[in-house]
Amino acid sequence: MLRFSRTIALALLAGAASVHAEDTTADQKQAKDLAAVRVTGDWLGDAAARDVQNHPGARTTIRREQMVEAAPAQVRDILRRIPGVQIQESNGTGGSDVSLNVGVRGLTARLSPRSTILLDGVPVAVAPYGQPQVSMMPMAVANLEAVDVVRGGGSVRFGPQNVGGIVNFVTREIPENFGGSAGVMLQGGEHGGIQTQSNAFVGGTTAQGLGIALLYSGTKGPGYREHQNNTNIDDVLLKSRYRFSDTDTLSGSLHYYRGQAGMPGGLSQADYDAAPFQSRRPFDDFRGLRKDAVLKYSHIDDRRSFEVQTYYTDSFRGSHIETITQNAKTGIYTHQLNAYPRNYHTFAIEPRYSQLFDLGGWTHEIGVGYRYLNEAMHERTLRNNKYDSPLYYTPFDSNPYNGPYVRSGNNVGGTEAHALYLDDTINAGHWTITPGLRYERINTWWRALPDATVIVKGPTFRREKYSKPLPSLNVIYHLSERWKLYANAETSFGSLQYFQIGQKNADSQFASGLAPETARTYEAGTRYDDGAWGAEATVFRINFDHELQLVGKIPGVADSHDGWTNLGATTHKGLETAAHLDAGAFAPNLRGLTLWGTFTYTKASYDYGSFAGRDLPFYSRRTANLGVRYERGPWTVNLDAFSQSRQHAPGSPSFDPARPSPYITVGTPAGDYGDIPGWTSWNLRGEYRFGPALSYLKLGVGVKNLFDRRYFTRSTDNNNGLYVGQPRTFFVQASVDF
Repeated sequence: MLRFSRTIALALLAGAASVHAEDTTADQKQAKDLAAVRVTGDWLGDAAARDVQNHPGARTTIRREQMVEAAPAQVRDILRRIPGVQIQESNGTGGSDVSLNVGVRGLTARLSPRSTILLDGVPVAVAPYGQPQVSMMPMAVANLEAVDVVRGGGSVRFGPQNVGGIVNFVTREIPENFGGSAGVMLQGGEHGGIQTQSNAFVGGTTAQGLGIALLYSGTKGPGYREHQNNTNIDDVLLKSRYRFSDTDTLSGSLHYYRGQAGMPGGLSQADYDAAPFQSRRPFDDFRGLRKDAVLKYSHIDDRRSFEVQTYYTDSFRGSHIETITQNAKTGIYTHQLNAYPRNYHTFAIEPRYSQLFDLGGWTHEIGVGYRYLNEAMHERTLRNNKYDSPLYYTPFDSNPYNGPYVRSGNNVGGTEAHALYLDDTINAGHWTITPGLRYERINTWWRALPDATVIVKGPTFRREKYSKPLPSLNVIYHLSERWKLYANAETSFGSLQYFQIGQKNADSQFASGLAPETARTYEAGTRYDDGAWGAEATVFRINFDHELQLVGKIPGVADSHDGWTNLGATTHKGLETAAHLDAGAFAPNLRGLTLWGTFTYTKASYDYGSFAGRDLPFYSRRTANLGVRYERGPWTVNLDAFSQSRQHAPGSPSFDPARPSPYITVGTPAGDYGDIPGWTSWNLRGEYRFGPALSYLKLGVGVKNLFDRRYFTRSTDNNNGLYVGQPRTFFVQASVDF
């Protein structure tokens, strides 16, 4: 496969080289463009094609039209199309329709902890430093204009945790003229019921420069598994913008998100074989609520850019999870239902300034920025009554948890973080070179609040302070306006999370030795796009020297216990490719035919411990997309496929040479450990556009997983076991514009 990957990369370079040899006009135009460089300011911007083309690293943007034609139920359905990005199917305690499980380049996908996830440039995580997991993705897919994934070349501007790149979800823009749209999608199949996704959008801009837009998207109804019948998501966003001069804009937004969903839970191998769409967990669920406000002022002219953004977020996330343990002597199972209500508040202010200078034949855009962020958390655990049963599950027609909840855990914490960055974008001829430095300084603390029902062993308070300089270097060579070469080297950083700070050892003392995560990322690649066809290829390597890993109990060792270790050094390397072709540009009789595809090869392995040299869990070495789009008159037809290779769920490594743990490849009876076979699924969609006579009505119909390919994933947490993938699913779409 590596030989095949190298062949792809060489073919892309050879093809681009042949075009470059004939493209002297583009070279001349490039020289003129560089002579009239304008200040960039915001590196993400609105994810326009020119921004992506000139980014000094791997970057992919998916626009709204592509999203609509993919008929996604959640944002994860879109992210699968991006090279290097892998999506973990809903599973375990993070397995609800409200969560987001994104892994980049072999990094863990469970709740997306190692990527900076943004919504219009604002962090999505409830606590970006102390709780970066995205157990609640507070944005419905129908409210999005674009998904912008920067896998490399952006770490100096965005953080704190950016080893897995930056994912920015861009909401729909305020239109210049008054107008709106409304749409609905219904999907369902042989299993489960009909789920409805609805959306509405209205907005416009006055002659005086005041723009307002109101966005709504909601998802209601069951999924394809038993106890997935209470999905209820509402997402409302009010955006405003006032342009009071040609260079100055004041903008803001108010956002409200509420979501809840059932968590069907994992199945044992026997239960999966008997009925893979059943559930053994009638009480497990997740719910979240987020309210946030954003205010931003920006000034941009040809030579300078200044903006200051401030935001406040108020988040709640809660879940019910049943724990079931067996008495080894009697065989009786003890059942208990636990609740985990958690509240988070975040306030931040972030000014940044960029200035363009001419020095001889070179231009320098020097940018400086600072972010102050303050976050607070309150995490509680409540337990209901216990009951004993000979059954290893709780029947759906029972209601054993009718007692009052008792508080068993009560923790508070907070973080005050300062981030400062400085970079210099140097344009010299065909070169753009950007050295930069980001500096993080963090003060974080955790406190347990014992009382009559909350028993705390050992100390109750811990404070950690640390700082880290994070250098980066980005380089891009403009062979022409169409063809770019780029390379970068970056350093990433991830702070200790609240539950890691509060971790106790076997002696009920704070665990020593844990430190923030650090990683170094290297990229080199090329990108070509002339409108008719385009291609890109990127090679990457990540050295994760201090990766925090949760080490589970070692099978057969009675006194081993769950805990976090900093010994989880890992290496990630691979190749990402993508290409697209407008066949009509080369053959008039093929007008309307577009082909696209991606291929990624990743090798992510442990560097230390009993699993040294073996693959990390829950990622595929090979992933690929293939798509065909044909448009003729008012008709559009889409056919696409996604494929991923085998994954592993090997258990936890041991870092004690005297007590090695086995790398499990054969499926266990509980369904939690063992290899996960690869799979391929196909999707088909057709659309008809009625035009202005019927308010631009569009009707679409399609099938996901066309051939009903059965596949599964696993979970190794409290909801461990096997999780079946989405079966053949039919959908209908309708939308109007006004």
